[in-house]
Amino acid sequence: MKLDILAIGVHPDDVELSCSGTILKHIAQGKKVGILDLTIGELGSRGSGELRLIEAAKAAKVLGVSVRDNIGLADGFFRNTKESQLEIIKIIRKYQPKVVLANAINDRHPDHGRAAKLISEACFYSGLVKIETELNGKKQEKWRPTAVYHYIQDRYIEPDFVIDVTDFVAKKIESIQCFGSQFYNPDSDEPQTPISGEYFMEFIGARMMQFGREIGVKYAEGFTAERYVGVDDILSLR
Repeated sequence: MKLDILAIGVHPDDVELSCSGTILKHIAQGKKVGILDLTIGELGSRGSGELRLIEAAKAAKVLGVSVRDNIGLADGFFRNTKESQLEIIKIIRKYQPKVVLANAINDRHPDHGRAAKLISEACFYSGLVKIETELNGKKQEKWRPTAVYHYIQDRYIEPDFVIDVTDFVAKKIESIQCFGSQFYNPDSDEPQTPISGEYFMEFIGARMMQFGREIGVKYAEGFTAERYVGVDDILSLR
């Protein structure tokens, strides 16, 4: 199965929090979208890695993605190594996405920026014919996505472009709430974290409103690009 978009996040819920509106919008347009989680988020202060896998599966159903994979790198301790890159390359070559969405280039959580670099380099090396990989005993063909775009996470980063997701915010919030172990629950006795506060969802909405306001819509998601973004029609820009 070939994908139009592969959204990659180092932790389950990274994608939902940051770019699930964009995913929903493109699925509604008939595009095929998948998610790859690099870890199971086992170092999270709340819940467990096993629970995060269950929550991720629920969120995938809400979003309607074609596939969701997890390559099981070590949360917190993964590094940008040949071994880690090859695991991502196998997935890129398997699904041959046109576009990859990746973690923020830098962020409060050090895993995010490190994953951004790892993903970006894996996308490049996936296009080199002399890097050989196999999946299920079959040699894979080289494949390089047309573009890698980085979504914006906790820290504010000036986006290179934003996408109107106004019509998909309710479903985005529903997908985020599938990760009930991670977010506000007044009955929980687990440790408080920067994302488990009562007003965190308001922050998510406010960030989208901030990006949306710049293009005259209610809600948008922002991205940074690794290269110039080309357009076919200047009149379609907002």
